[in-house]
Amino acid sequence: MKERLRIAFVRRGYSPTGGAETYLKRLAHGVIEAGHDSQLIATNKWPDDQWPFGSVTRLRAESVIGFADELEQIRPQLDCDTLFSLERVWTCDIYRAGDGVHRAWLARRRKFELPLKQFVRVLNRKHRDLLQLEESLFANRKAARVIVASQMVKNEIIDLYGYPADKIDIVRNGVPLDKFRLDLDLREKSREDLKLKPDHIALLFAGSGWQRKGLLFAIQAMALCKNRKMRLLVAGRGNEKLYKTTRLRFWREELVQFLGEVADVMRLYAAADIFILPTIYDPFSNACLEALACGLPVITTRANGFCEIIEDSVHGSIVARAGNLVGLRDALRFWSDPSRRAAARSANIERASQFDISRNVQQTLEILMCVAL
Repeated sequence: MKERLRIAFVRRGYSPTGGAETYLKRLAHGVIEAGHDSQLIATNKWPDDQWPFGSVTRLRAESVIGFADELEQIRPQLDCDTLFSLERVWTCDIYRAGDGVHRAWLARRRKFELPLKQFVRVLNRKHRDLLQLEESLFANRKAARVIVASQMVKNEIIDLYGYPADKIDIVRNGVPLDKFRLDLDLREKSREDLKLKPDHIALLFAGSGWQRKGLLFAIQAMALCKNRKMRLLVAGRGNEKLYKTTRLRFWREELVQFLGEVADVMRLYAAADIFILPTIYDPFSNACLEALACGLPVITTRANGFCEIIEDSVHGSIVARAGNLVGLRDALRFWSDPSRRAAARSANIERASQFDISRNVQQTLEILMCVAL
């Protein structure tokens, strides 16, 4: 076994609020602290100042298949013990399926789409390319080992591709818990900045890819509550115009605030009372875990791998499916009670304490060491 590993991480694109990018930087920091070397294989989209963990090899191709092809070409020249990919590629030593299983996502999405939209999606080259790469990694066993964050994703890989269960490791996501703590002073200031009154119930929805994460369902469920004190804060990247018609203008106040991509998301957790993510598909939402660490009750769906670590009606609410508006409405009403939220706060913080990023790094490093034998 090598005492000092040289790890090449692969991530094609970059988003300043992306969960995968945040996770990768946290992991790389832990890898460096443990005395190992790291490098990044990416495109020009990854900013130089966002990778202080070693060298960066930038590939020219930006398409899904082009990037995978170019990686195959340069792989013999890479100075590394282990190729750890967070991207669907042709081959790698370890593939972290942080984006889930594309085939499973498409199947879930079809349940919420009209037949014409489904037909157009079948013709989309990007989806065909992603499925082709997924087939290589799983069905053709070109990923020597796979890391997932939830049992849900592990089951999908086994059921859809027949990949060996004993080569799939479940490593739950982790967050730096010291950065996600309830701060009463920050809460007061953040609510004031967001123009939230003391009696307002602030719902927080955070994430990019609003259709997949169920923003429409969150807005509709809030409407069903008919509670004039509710306000929805929306953070992340998405097409705001598509949701204008759903913003319930028959009430005087503006009920939904679109905040865009927020660098300091901690101030939103501090201002919020309830976190809601009625997602159609999410392997394991980092935002849900961050909200849990801040003591917020989390309302989400069984299509979110995060739901495996919480108990319904204790740490939040788990709704069967994203489109279950009555279930989402009932969950919002349940957690609108301030005494319930106060009682859940300590339980949520305690539950989140089991998922510090240091634990994730330690488990991942153990797998890396085994693969490098």
